[in-house]
Amino acid sequence: MDDGLILDVTSGTAQFESDLLERLGHPVLICHGPAHAPCPLLGEDSCDKLDAAHGVVFQLDLDRPEHRRILRRYQEVLDPATPLRVVVARGQETAHAELLAGAQVWTHEPSAGELDGFAAQVEAADSAEGAESASGPALR
Repeated sequence: MDDGLILDVTSGTAQFESDLLERLGHPVLICHGPAHAPCPLLGEDSCDKLDAAHGVVFQLDLDRPEHRRILRRYQEVLDPATPLRVVVARGQETAHAELLAGAQVWTHEPSAGELDGFAAQVEAADSAEGAESASGPALR
């Protein structure tokens, strides 16, 4: 499986984002969840796509309890250096402020420039991780 970005979205909404990011040279993994079972993260299991991700754009309806639980698991499982963006409907940033604390939030569909900036942040995190691996832990 290619390392890359996960666009965790409701069905059909990832086409613009994935096309743009792939044209910019960023591999994309799209997750619409398992077809006939709940998300493995809800059962405390691992997820191959999440394990492969270098950055995550999370776009599920936070008014649904299972989606909040999935986001919480992402926050628990992801390395803190892995860029995470959460796309929410207007008002959800306030209604779910505690869950979103520490996350970078978009209250609109991300623009091409915002997605490119996110991809650059993923590349920078990868470069920092590579430099840290080559020379030992970096001071932070």
